[in-house]
Amino acid sequence: MSAIFLDLDGTLIDPKEGITLSIQHALRELGADIPTQDELSWCIGPPLAHSFRVLLGERPEIVGEAIALYRQRFTDVGQFEADVYDGIGDMLLELQDTGLPLYIATSKPRVYAQTIVAHFGISHYVDGLFGAELDGTNTDKTDLLAHALAETGADPHQSVMIGDRRHDVEGAQNNDIASLGVLWGYAEAEELHLAEADALAGGPEDVAEIVADLLGLEQ
Repeated sequence: MSAIFLDLDGTLIDPKEGITLSIQHALRELGADIPTQDELSWCIGPPLAHSFRVLLGERPEIVGEAIALYRQRFTDVGQFEADVYDGIGDMLLELQDTGLPLYIATSKPRVYAQTIVAHFGISHYVDGLFGAELDGTNTDKTDLLAHALAETGADPHQSVMIGDRRHDVEGAQNNDIASLGVLWGYAEAEELHLAEADALAGGPEDVAEIVADLLGLEQ
C-alpha cells in the first residue's frame, strides 16, 4: 500500500506567531536573552528541545523547564496563533484524488497537532495523524516515520514525505521514502538541495503532479 505523509508546521500551516511568542515567553520567564520573532524563525521545524539547547547555550540543565514554560503559553493560546497557507485546501483535495491515504507526520506533540488540525479544518482531509509524544518519543522524524510505516503498513518504496525542512527529507531518506521539499515554508532552497530532496515544489498547486511523478501514478 502506498501513502502520502505530510508535515504540519511550515507545510500546511504557518505557525510562526504562536511558536515564536511562546519561545519568547519561556526565555523571558528564565531571564534569558530574547531574540526577535524573526530571529526565532529557524526554530520552526526542528524539535523544540534542540532549539532550546541552542538558545540557552551554557544552561542545558534548564531545557526541560524551558519546554514546560513554552507549553504553558502554547497550550493556552499559541497553538491557535497560526494561519493555513493559501492553496492548501485545493492541494489536499488534489492529493485525495490520487486515491492514496493522506497522513500528517509532525514532530509537534500529537495532542497539540490533533487540536490544531481540527481547529483549522484540516482533519477532514486526512486519514490519520502521527506526532511526537510529550515525553519526546518520536520527536525525531526518522523515528516518527518508522512508527507511521509500522502503524499503516505502507510500503516505503511507494510512499512520499512532503515537508519544508531537511529533517523531513532526512527522515524520509532513512526510511526509504521519497521526499518532496516545499519552498513556501521555513527552509531556504539551499537547505533542501543540500539534504538532497527527491523533488521540490514552488507552490501548493505543484504538489499533486510532482507526487504522481515520484510514485509513478497515472495522471
